[in-house]
Amino acid sequence: MNLKLNLIIAFIISLVCVLSFGLITLLISDNTIIDFDRDVIAAIQGLESPFLTKVMKFFTFIGSTPFVIILCIVLIFFLYKVLHHRSELILFISAIIGSAVLNQILKQVFHRARPNFHRLIDISGYSYPSGHAMNAFTVYVIITFLLWRHISTKWGRSILIIFSAFMILAIGTSRIYLGVHYPSDIIGGYLASGFWLTVAIWFFQFYQEKRYNKKYKSGN
Repeated sequence: MNLKLNLIIAFIISLVCVLSFGLITLLISDNTIIDFDRDVIAAIQGLESPFLTKVMKFFTFIGSTPFVIILCIVLIFFLYKVLHHRSELILFISAIIGSAVLNQILKQVFHRARPNFHRLIDISGYSYPSGHAMNAFTVYVIITFLLWRHISTKWGRSILIIFSAFMILAIGTSRIYLGVHYPSDIIGGYLASGFWLTVAIWFFQFYQEKRYNKKYKSGN
């Protein structure tokens, strides 16, 4: 692993996420993004149908905290018992918990009220950034990162990326469709998780590099 190159890449990605998140936050505070939010909401909710509503409720359930907890328990068991990777287990748990804590901190900082245009489900709490968006982005990106090295074929890796991207977008879109989040809430959630995951993964790779070097030197 090239630690310096990884650091540069991580710095660039995290900087882009922070700056983009800051820009969206500024647009929200100035109410200059509201037209964009309304247009996207109108376009997505314009597709409303009984069947699609059931589909969107399914995806929003998948992104909910109770389901994420169950999914995490299954993945923790898989990482520990099947792959026998304890360090990856630490990364996974840290990424999930850190994302949840960051989301609650940001919600309390910005206090953005949820949209009230056309809600299909009832929910309380603040809107920005979306907890479902952060859950989805964190879980499926970290899954992709951890499973990538265990998949040797290109088509297998392609399926993994397509599946993860689909789940992230579907869960985020479901929140807009159901009328409980602005599109900017979803984008902000993705960016916040992107920043956190970049930091977490870099520290994981840094730890792995130091561990490898120590093992190599001791072996000689």
